[in-house]
Amino acid sequence: MSINREHLAAPGGAGDFDVFNGDADGICALHQLRLAEPRAAQLITGVKRDIQLLSRLLSPSAGGQYTTGRITVLDVSFDSNVDALKCLLEQGMDVRYFDHHAARLQFHHPRLSLHWDESPDVCTSILVDRYLQGRFRLWAVTAAYGDNLGHVADAMAVEAGLPQTARGQLCELGTLLNYNAYGETLADLHVPPAELYRDLHQYAEPFDFIAGSANFALLKHAYLQDMGLLGDLRPQWEQKNGAIYVLPNQPWARRISGLLANKLQVECCDKSIAVLTEKPDGCFVVSVRSAAPEQKAAHGFCSSFATGGGRQAAGGINSLQTCDVDAFAERFFSYF
Repeated sequence: MSINREHLAAPGGAGDFDVFNGDADGICALHQLRLAEPRAAQLITGVKRDIQLLSRLLSPSAGGQYTTGRITVLDVSFDSNVDALKCLLEQGMDVRYFDHHAARLQFHHPRLSLHWDESPDVCTSILVDRYLQGRFRLWAVTAAYGDNLGHVADAMAVEAGLPQTARGQLCELGTLLNYNAYGETLADLHVPPAELYRDLHQYAEPFDFIAGSANFALLKHAYLQDMGLLGDLRPQWEQKNGAIYVLPNQPWARRISGLLANKLQVECCDKSIAVLTEKPDGCFVVSVRSAAPEQKAAHGFCSSFATGGGRQAAGGINSLQTCDVDAFAERFFSYF
């Protein structure tokens, strides 16, 4: 069943913003909230690694400085946004924040409502699902599949009474929503995340989006094409505890980098995985997946690099210099 919500076409209210990661988890988290709580809000999002989103609200292009208003933040690092968050709170904004990434800098404030859990079996859409007491659970299941929490998603789907075929459909949808978020810039993506969210938000049920959205068909075809370009991929470095893969400076490689890391970690569950993808500037963007997140957290390793971060099971480095790649490999195998 599709839905028609007036707030989709309405201009954002003065100082009302929905700030969300452009991947499956961020999109499905916001979708659940706005199904339950329709609100006219300006959408602030971007590619998956564009995480310092709150700073955009401090710039003149966001419409000026606000002294009142509401901000909902979903699936973007608290620590990476803490300075902008403090400024917005001081300006008088009310902020509701849902996230599962590391938050060592979290703090209390009367206008901040923080819903946070960095457990390795939790994603932001699951936090929203808890908040809404399971009202739109299939979207949380979809996000969990997309966030490489297949065992969690399977358990939730079985509890919801979904047969294997339906579980497979939600897994494919989560994978494709996540696939669309990876890229250096929006030009690398097939559908801008804000546009994808607006399309998806017309559908109350994920199976209706699968059946009715042209974007679903587009992403499915594009994903198969991109994965077909991998060929006979082999690790650049490999040891008993992990493997490191390197992808070329190509848009298709940037689009599949995170999904490839997820796929390899599932296939080689006893090994930690790193995928290095060359960027146009000659540096590398890095996706890391930990085989033992509770003992060897991915963000514990990635945050030791200047542009790194993440969560227990999955982390990343936004820019790794070419001259540091060999040292990265040594530190990777030593850590994991």
